Amino acid sequence: MPLQHTILDASTRPRRKPLKTLLFPYVLIAPTLILVFLFTLWPAAQSIVASLYNSPRNVRDEPQFVGLENYADLFDPDHFLGARFTRVLGNTILFTVATVAVSMPLALTFALLLNRRIRGLSLWRFSLFYPSLLPLIGAANIFAFIYSDSVGLANTVLRSLGLQGQNWVGNPDLVLWSVVVLNIWKQAGYFMIFYLAGLQGIAKELYEAADIEGASGWQKLTYLTLPLLRRTTLFLLVIAFTFGFQTVEQLQVMGEGGPGDRSNLLLYFIMQIIPERRNWGYVNATTVLLVAILLIFTVSNFILFERGGKEDD
Repeated sequence: MPLQHTILDASTRPRRKPLKTLLFPYVLIAPTLILVFLFTLWPAAQSIVASLYNSPRNVRDEPQFVGLENYADLFDPDHFLGARFTRVLGNTILFTVATVAVSMPLALTFALLLNRRIRGLSLWRFSLFYPSLLPLIGAANIFAFIYSDSVGLANTVLRSLGLQGQNWVGNPDLVLWSVVVLNIWKQAGYFMIFYLAGLQGIAKELYEAADIEGASGWQKLTYLTLPLLRRTTLFLLVIAFTFGFQTVEQLQVMGEGGPGDRSNLLLYFIMQIIPERRNWGYVNATTVLLVAILLIFTVSNFILFERGGKEDD
């Protein structure tokens, strides 16, 4: 009996996998991990450390450790950069929220309208998606012509209606909204493609069952379509918010953030203050704040959507 037990134990005991088999998955992901470390994690760590120092005026001098003073200066209205930073940060948040709040519902509306059999469907889809294919600098030049004072399309239409033309790029109260309209036109078609793919991935049997139950179109949209597009909406929220904080090219054509920083945005502001050596500590502090805002927003969205998904289940 002891011998029989020994044989059974040996046969049922799990065999240890060879070391080569255990290490093989890590070898496969090693190149990606190395690239992420070299081009993402390591530069991010360097920026965090550099944001705690003031750059020396001369190359031979050593950087001066100032702790969180650079961050405090950015929010100090009496500081030469602080007065600009708070306005630029407010512009960026307003610009991003306005762009996302309009472009995403518009993209969903386009997707719902085009997710059916209509004549010239491919042409309609291409026409709505085409703006996203244009280079940003090209789209900005198109809108710069539209907003032109004398021959611009916008003012021509206003004058034909008996209204006064506007200085869309030079008016401090209008310039930021002019850039918002450009971004909505550029991004709505791009987001539409993702919503359209999500709609086509929903089983038709679900809508047929809803029709049998007598559900209205609004009920199917509210209780069926939108919940099933939760993952798509989360993905689009993250990339739309990220796009808003990465806006640069449009501003180079449309006023360069002026007048008086009324249309300036965070990433373009960083580009403006980079050339002066005394600003390098503030550049790194601003970059860290930018990444922190994006990280907080992304993580918060994942938590909220995951919690909402569990409640629906």
